[in-house]
Amino acid sequence: MSSELSLIDKAKFVAAKQASEYVKSGMKVGLGTGSTAAWLVQCLGEMVRENGLKIKGVPTSNRTAKLARQVGIDVITLEEAKWLDITIDGTDEYDDELTLIKGGGGAHLREKIVATASDRMIVIADATKKVDTLGAFPLPIEVVPFGLPVTQGLIEEMLTGVDVLGRDIVQRMQGKKPYVTDEGNFILDLHLKRISDARQLSLVINQIPGVVENGLFIDICDVVVVGHGDGKVTVRDITNDTSEVVRFDVLDDDNIFVDISD
Repeated sequence: MSSELSLIDKAKFVAAKQASEYVKSGMKVGLGTGSTAAWLVQCLGEMVRENGLKIKGVPTSNRTAKLARQVGIDVITLEEAKWLDITIDGTDEYDDELTLIKGGGGAHLREKIVATASDRMIVIADATKKVDTLGAFPLPIEVVPFGLPVTQGLIEEMLTGVDVLGRDIVQRMQGKKPYVTDEGNFILDLHLKRISDARQLSLVINQIPGVVENGLFIDICDVVVVGHGDGKVTVRDITNDTSEVVRFDVLDDDNIFVDISD
């Protein structure tokens, strides 16, 4: 329990709490990566321990797998699951069409595979993640280490022919060393500022040799659950074209988890 959560953390918590209601016993559930998804894993773990929820969780990263096991969720691989009932994950940006930019946590390759192997994808977010036009958050591109300068040069050349506002490319680092994904690849962050046509950009990026996957999630997200610091949660279902508002009372003595981080 904590009375010192920031408004952003409270927003993430209530979004995760609301999204956990989509999960029922017997489901196979994709578990996202990142600080917002970690709240969801904690909520599901509480439901497993205290309410007898029985689920199989498929994590999208090694650190999510570790957390899921710690809170009591039965972890299996996607190969064992074959297909999932639902995936719940966070996002770095989303627009009106529920197109996403993901990968700030370095796991967008696994996240996209797991999400597309699910009947539904639920995205949980705080209100700051909503944008009119994608691109303020850098677009992550997972690339193989072999021939990295060639791959980066091809991406730079490609960007001259698409409608974006910025074209800076920065290799993601972890301290003084390149950041390495769970698949052993590198990440290039594209600082585009504005993406006019996400569908076109995604297609041309993935045609470049050396690119494994980009962080644009198009026609994958079905529902976005947005939390606010005052306990309000908005739920938008793009498949059924519905919206609703739910409200939680977030009090100092609520069972809110602490020590959750990326």
